[in-house]
Amino acid sequence: MAHLPSRRRLALAVPVALSLTASLGFLPTAAQAAPGAGAGASAVSTSTARGADAATYAYLVNTRPDVKTVTSVKKAIHAAGGSVVAAYEKIGVIVARSADPDFARGIRTVRGVQSAGASRTSPVAAAATTDEGAAQVLSRAEAAKIAGASASGQEPLEADQWDLRAIGADRAARIDPGSKKVTVAVIDTGVDDTHPDLAPNFSASQSANCASGKADTTYGSWRPVDADHYHGTHVAGEIAAARNGVGVAGVAPGVKVASITVAQPDADSLFFPESVVCAFVFAADHGVEVTNNSYYVDPWMYNCMDDPDQRAIVDSVNRAQLYAQRKGTLNVASAGNSNHDLDADAILDTSSPDDSTPLNRTIDPHECFDLPTQLPGVVTVSATGVNGTKSYYSSYGAGVVDVAGPGGDRYQIPDTPSQNGRILSTLPNNAYGFLQGTSMAAPHVGGVAALLKSTHPHASPARLQQLLKAQADNPGCPTDPYDGDGDGVVDATCVGGKRVNGFYGSGVVNALRAVK
Repeated sequence: MAHLPSRRRLALAVPVALSLTASLGFLPTAAQAAPGAGAGASAVSTSTARGADAATYAYLVNTRPDVKTVTSVKKAIHAAGGSVVAAYEKIGVIVARSADPDFARGIRTVRGVQSAGASRTSPVAAAATTDEGAAQVLSRAEAAKIAGASASGQEPLEADQWDLRAIGADRAARIDPGSKKVTVAVIDTGVDDTHPDLAPNFSASQSANCASGKADTTYGSWRPVDADHYHGTHVAGEIAAARNGVGVAGVAPGVKVASITVAQPDADSLFFPESVVCAFVFAADHGVEVTNNSYYVDPWMYNCMDDPDQRAIVDSVNRAQLYAQRKGTLNVASAGNSNHDLDADAILDTSSPDDSTPLNRTIDPHECFDLPTQLPGVVTVSATGVNGTKSYYSSYGAGVVDVAGPGGDRYQIPDTPSQNGRILSTLPNNAYGFLQGTSMAAPHVGGVAALLKSTHPHASPARLQQLLKAQADNPGCPTDPYDGDGDGVVDATCVGGKRVNGFYGSGVVNALRAVK
């Protein structure tokens, strides 16, 4: 079985990549054409994120959301020997740093503070790094085979995009490719906006680097630091790769796509909560209609409300995403790649905290939350393969999953030139590659949401979610025991009926209905 890393934002540890120019010619060298397998990156501006002393820890301080209270608490933070990285008065969230290990305990006693805690378990800029291997590059013959099978009017690599056909996105594009007035922000590892399939639809004015917890809008700050950090670029292509005769097509090839980088600038590329808070607020304040969140907030796979640090993380991220909703932004998030039942009585979490030494712990998913996917109002997305059934890795759960989308599944083999059951999309350095994961399912839903917003420009986030569900196609729970990887062992149990169930929520989204 392909290695699926514990950080569920990762889709596949070894992507299959091919590098094409507009004429389907390869880039000069394999090094340029072969992104590595680490997922995530921040952009080029790393001085803020890495400038603090290694013994400094990061904290979230949540207060009453008014300027007077925030100002008072900021003074208390300085008096306690801490420093303020950013203050979001409108939601009452302060990002702070301190070398005092008892900082959070002390600041919780300050008047106006409602919750406070460490946002990570390791010092700032001291997380370990990993090497997850090199990419496998497709041959020229394989690339030519895909291009040769694409029909007239298709993009050169569209013959391999079974996922577009699965939700009617290819037919939807002929009716309405989406409006340039609609932007989907990819909150992720950065987006290579110089890619020829992404450049026509990229919105620089709605892009930033939030890795430090404070938005950096320096031109190009939103890009991945190198080709190893391909995840956000792949997601962006699934949403809005232009139909321009270059390579692939996105679900909504006429809408805008923005990049808000939240990953740390190292090989672990963790997505810490202060970065995600910054991203939601930035997206809301810059008129973004949809955010795509193909990750979970590090360092905890699940944040438990009985822990004061984790409770503060839930509080701050929820305030930020609710603020975005109030400003008109729909937030779409992946359900996870651990095949966890998010409605179970208990889940074994073996990977948290992922910024230091993980410990085995059994959690209650009704009291410990995967962020942002289990937050109120967020569209939670499970993944399907080419057969339209749940992907073997996809997490699920009755009352948790809202809708499903194509995320790929290596055990479900499509009738395409490559016969690759994963999702083909853009990668940095003008490359293309296959990935699988709920990370890939979420942008399909985000793209359909963008089409709905284009068709219904005044629809609220709640209304868009209603439309996603109402137009979805639900295959219902399987009649036979679910064995996603074919090893003879039952892997998951679906609860619910034909209209709503734990595997697919209200069903697989439909792009064609969105534009009709």
